[in-house]
This record gives sequence, C-alpha cells and structure tokens, in this order.
Amino acid sequence: MNKKILIVEDEFIVANDLSIMLENAGYDVCGIADSVDEAKEMIDKYQPQLVLLDIHLKGRLTGIDLARQLSEANIAFVYLSANSNQKILEEAKATNPYGFMVKPFREKDVLVSLDIAQYLHEQNMAARRNSELLLQGTLTDLMSDAAPWEQKLLKIAKLMQPHIPFDYLAIGMKNLDSLPYHGRGFLRLGFNEYQVIGFDELLNISGLKKADLLKVQEPAAGDHETGIYIDAAFSAICRQNAEKNLVARMFNMTANLVIYIPVPGHTGFTFSFYNRKSDAYNSRHLALAKRLQKSLAPVIDGILTNPAALPEPAKEQPLTQQQQQKKPAEKPGFDGIIGSSHLLLTALDHLALVAPMETSVLILGESGTGKERFAKSIHNLSARKNKQIVVVNCAALPSQLIESELFGHEKGAFTGAVDRRIGKFEQANGGTIFLDEIGELPLESQAKLLRVLQEKEVERLGGRETLKVDVRVIAATNCNLEKEVAAGKFRLDLYYRLNIFPILLPALRDRKEDLPVLANYFAKKYGEKAGKPGMTFSAQALNDLDSYHWPGNVRELEHMVERSVLLSKGTLIDRVSIANKLTPTESVVTEPTQVKSIDDNERDYILSVLKKCNGRISGPGGAAELLDVPSTTLNSKMKRLGITRKHVSGI
Repeated sequence: MNKKILIVEDEFIVANDLSIMLENAGYDVCGIADSVDEAKEMIDKYQPQLVLLDIHLKGRLTGIDLARQLSEANIAFVYLSANSNQKILEEAKATNPYGFMVKPFREKDVLVSLDIAQYLHEQNMAARRNSELLLQGTLTDLMSDAAPWEQKLLKIAKLMQPHIPFDYLAIGMKNLDSLPYHGRGFLRLGFNEYQVIGFDELLNISGLKKADLLKVQEPAAGDHETGIYIDAAFSAICRQNAEKNLVARMFNMTANLVIYIPVPGHTGFTFSFYNRKSDAYNSRHLALAKRLQKSLAPVIDGILTNPAALPEPAKEQPLTQQQQQKKPAEKPGFDGIIGSSHLLLTALDHLALVAPMETSVLILGESGTGKERFAKSIHNLSARKNKQIVVVNCAALPSQLIESELFGHEKGAFTGAVDRRIGKFEQANGGTIFLDEIGELPLESQAKLLRVLQEKEVERLGGRETLKVDVRVIAATNCNLEKEVAAGKFRLDLYYRLNIFPILLPALRDRKEDLPVLANYFAKKYGEKAGKPGMTFSAQALNDLDSYHWPGNVRELEHMVERSVLLSKGTLIDRVSIANKLTPTESVVTEPTQVKSIDDNERDYILSVLKKCNGRISGPGGAAELLDVPSTTLNSKMKRLGITRKHVSGI
C-alpha cells in the first residue's frame, strides 16, 4: 500500500493510536502535527498523499483553514471529528472533504474511509485533469480561429461556464492607456444562450451618461489581482469598485471571481465572473482561475497586439421580457428538460460536464423533479449513446428477487426458476444502467452491488461463471443518503462509491420562474393530444399555479395541466383549481413551529393523501394512483417511514 499519510490532531493519544493502526495496515505515517503551522511544515517536507485532519487544533487556525489550502494543493483529506455544532460542520462540509470519521474510531471504519477517500480522490483528479486539459486545449485552438473577436470571446465564455459558473461575465480592458474601452459582457439567458452586452448596451441598461460610464470603467480595487469576493467581501469591493457595484445593482449579483491577465506595457485585462448565488465560488475555482491565466494570456495578447481586430460595439439591443419568454424552452440534447432558472441551469451545466466522462453519477432530488430525464440525457450525451440504457426502480423490486433482477439467474437456481434469466447489468453491458431510488435497496443487496461496482463483474444466481460487464452507473434517490448512512440503513462505502459526481435537482417551488414556460409546454403537448391545439394559460391561471407549493414537483404540475386541458371547453385555461391546495387560513393553522426533516414532511404528506383515499393504497382512487407512483414503491416508502397498518386503518 505504502501511501503517505499525515495526521493533524492535537490529542496525542488519539493521534498515536491512529498512527499505530495505520502502520499495521501498511500505510506510511509521515508525521503527526498538532497545529496548522506545524502541519504546513510537514506537508512541504513530506508531500503526503492524504491528510487526516481534526477540526479543532492548537493555535488560532482550525482544520477548516488548513482544509482550504489542501484543496487548492489537490491533497486529499478526511476530517477527524468529535461532536461539533451545526455551523462548524457546515463550514467543514463546504471544503469538500473526502469523508468524516467520528471519534472514537473503529479500525474497520478508519480503513474503509481511507480506501474510499483514495478512490474518490483518484477519480476526481482524473476527471478534473481531463476536463481541464480539454478546456486549455480548446482555448489554445481559439488563437487560430478566424472568427471575429466578439465571437471568440463568446466561445470563451461558453467554455468557462461549466468550470467557473456565472450569470454575468465581463471580459475586457478597463480603459487601457490610449486604447478605448472594447470590453464585452455576457448575460446568461438560458443554457448556451447569452446576451452580448457592449458599451452602448450598458448605456441603455444603466441609464448613465457616456462620461459617467467611462468613469465607471476606470481601473479600481480588485482589477489587478486574481481573487474571490463573496458575502461581506463582495459588499466591500462593490463600495470600492464602481463597475462591480454597477453590475451588482443591474443584474442582482452577489458574488464575484476575477482572473487578472498581466499585459506588458498596459494596466491589465480581466475576466470578471459574477453569480447570483453568494456561495458560488470557492478555493477550487480560485485555483483553477490561477492555472488558466497561462492559457488565456496568448488570447489576450492577440487582441492587444492587433487593436484593429478589436470588436466594434455590439448592435444587439437588450431583449425585452416578452422576447425572452418566446425563446425556445427545450435544450438541445436534453430530453424534455424545460426551464431556464438559475438552479436548473446549474444542474444542466453539471450534466453537460459529466456526460462525456465514464464517471458514476448520483442524481439527488425530490420525487417528480425529473431524475430519470436527467439520467437519460447523460446517457444520450455520452459515448455510450448508441447502446442501451437500462432503467431499474430499486423501490419496486421485491426483496427476494432483487439479486435475480440485477444479476440474473440460471435455470433451477431456485424454486420457480424454469429458465435462465439475464440480469439488468448484463442487459446494460456496453451501455448505462440507471438505478432509481437507490436508497430503497436493502443492506444485503447493497453489499452485492458494491462488489459489482468494484470488480466490474457479476455472477448469476446458481451459476459458476463470472461475467465481466462494462457498464456506466447512474443512481438517483430522493432520500438524504448521509442521514441513511448515519442511521445504518445505507453502506458508507457504497455511498462514496456512487457519490463521485453528485447532481442536485431543484424542487419546483425553488424555481417558480419556470412555471409559465412549463405550464404552457404541457398545455400545448396535451392540447394537441386532445385535439385542442393552441392551449394556453391566462395570467390569472398562472398566478394560481404560482401560489401553490408543488410537493409533487414537475410530475404533479404535468398531471394537473393534463386534467385542466381535458376539463377546459376552449383553448384558454383561465382559472386553475388545485385539489390539494391549502387555504391561507389552513396554512397558518397547520404551520409547524419547528423545521421538520425531509422524512417527516414526506411521512405527513403520505398520511394526508391516505386520509383523502380513506386508507386505500392501490387500485383506482388509491394513494399510489394519486401520488403517481407504483403501489410497491409506496409500500416501500411507508415501511421505511414507519407508516403501519394501524395508521392506515385508523384513517
């Protein structure tokens, strides 16, 4: 094994026990440090491959401070944690560790956690390295592109989006000496859709006079260094930098990352990324920005050495709200994924980034958010698109048949096995397998699935032959898997094996700006099916939709629109009646005094639906039909949430 490990822990007995445990397992413990300063010295001296890091250390700096530096240096780390308050744990989690080990430690848990950490780090480094090399190579190729500079700058903006996400990107000089301002801004409207904003457009949008806008463009604080500005730092820099303040006010930005490109003989050139999420940028984005300076420098040098090639002011005028709404809602390559809200676009950026890779993907989100659509889009945008994607609903598999369904069986393997059966993994060979509701898989089946993921091979029940399979795994769940791991219901090693590249899908209530385009899309779709082309929603009907909280997300909206189309006499749906919608009075009365967990909310919601159905679970008018899930899935959820027959019979 011979992996170098540094232990950063201020309790000597704990650190010494860990050291003995790791050395007995074949690791090379290169040192023990009890403070951040001592740890830095040992890191410089020994170059460890992995660091075990306590949060609370001697001195004023914490393990979280060191973690940020380890992340920039691409050194894997795992936190050693005793009981900490929620705020500290959230700060620690934001540094993207490869795991947490809670004191006191069990040897088995320590070794499993380290094995997982190494695996994740190797996978992440390989994916990041390949992605970054592709980005840098494409930036280099742009130098030989004959396109106008404005188009080149737009190409750069699109290339950067998955790596350094932005809602607005300002590329350009800040009145460099005798050169006039020729910068460009790119405002994101949708996936791969940007509005180009030049000086004249800024005049129109800001309402400033030309002399005042030129004053805004003068170099100021934050323009001459690569850095991140979030939270209080962003507010502070906006007070010192008129351009940043203007962008923040015009487009509601709350975070900024700057890449400064030194230009000999000039003031400089900046790529200034803005985001509406205050926590959008972190140390990894900053480290990438510093590495990209070298790749971007030749592109900028080409602009400055040939001023005649600089772009003329853009002629495109800002799009009106009505024009924006008429833009196509569907994204090329994304099967039926509708909308352009910030949260959805972020998820699509992650989808586009991971799709060409072979990495396992874990899709997280509530029921009805479109996890299967995302999985199919990942497959369709991958090199495996010409092969099959096999969909498996883990919650719907009978517990006694899970192994047979996934891995297959030979004739006579068990009572009723009258023929050989090819399992789902074999069916997906060369393609993709989508394991939906992975959180519902029993622990015994989780262990067997882990072996398949590690060894890339399966054995049919009752068979002696080991079969190699080449399958990309995409998993999805609406459960909080970290909570399931803590409760002992989901294997830690399987969680980290699947969680290499997570994609979080937003709930519909968190992206209500997409409601109009979604509603009209479904109205058109079901209107044409029902022989009512041109179906649309009135402003009042859209207000009705906006006032609802949509616990069933996009799936619930789609079914509601289908009902509305069928019940409508004309082509305009002018009012919407939502059966499950609470009145304002009911909302106030039933509002909880404490924040409930996701499981508690889901349990209460299922019980309320069962009440509406008089306790009926399956069949016409049953809870499963109303919730639009198979009855087997609903029964599995009820079992996991502790909803028993006495709850149903007492309704």
